[in-house]
Amino acid sequence: MSTVQTVSLHPDEEYEMNKRKRGVALIFNQQCFHFALNLGERHGTEADCSNVKERLTALGFEVKVFNDLRQNDINNEIKEAAKADHSEADCFLVVFLSHGEKDYVYAKDKKVKVKDITDKFKGTECESLVGKPKIFIWQACRGDKHDDPVAPCAAPDSEPTEVGEAGAVYTLPAAADFIMCYSVAEGYYSYRHTLEGSWYIQDLCELLQKYGDSLEFTQLLTMVNRKVSMRSVDKCSDLKAIGKKQVPCFASMLTKKLYFHPKK
Repeated sequence: MSTVQTVSLHPDEEYEMNKRKRGVALIFNQQCFHFALNLGERHGTEADCSNVKERLTALGFEVKVFNDLRQNDINNEIKEAAKADHSEADCFLVVFLSHGEKDYVYAKDKKVKVKDITDKFKGTECESLVGKPKIFIWQACRGDKHDDPVAPCAAPDSEPTEVGEAGAVYTLPAAADFIMCYSVAEGYYSYRHTLEGSWYIQDLCELLQKYGDSLEFTQLLTMVNRKVSMRSVDKCSDLKAIGKKQVPCFASMLTKKLYFHPKK
């Protein structure tokens, strides 16, 4: 049997973003790996790291970059961030740039379970972030499948185009207010240019520059999905990858609309 909490809902309700600080953004940039893992160096990730740092700084985040950390060091930084006082911050954000597989991303020496990172910021673990957006961006492969191109059903001459009630007290699930942003759907390969960086981070940063302070965040992510999906592999040492596609995805546990309006 369930208990329904009496709360007034409005479709345009937004997260409050009027705290003194936007919040902390942690970037874990993994380029090189222990030889025992048999993982190649991630050429191009330095461009991703620089690009996303610039965009998040412009949105008002306090950005902290960590390069090639080992598993224990990553765990320590995550624990420290979870124990910090975020009461003066609007939200919290993590970007992880690395190799990956299914539900794991790689540190320099070992793989790390995504859930072990995100669980540290649940409401039961990090009270100062309760009711605030917790944003996780994962640039990593989630498998080894390559996505095939398909033709849409359309007219022959059509062309694709780019482009709570005030004062009410209520409780929230511990996992509420998370949004997980993935460079690719589960099971698939995520593409990266060795000089310009990954498709996903390139397009995410481009759209953050244009619309980051004005467009609702899940709408922006949907635009990123579309932009990345219009790319195709044109050059690759693996000939089987030529012509293949990629589409990102996101899983939202947000309970309100999320905007990064400029701080006054």
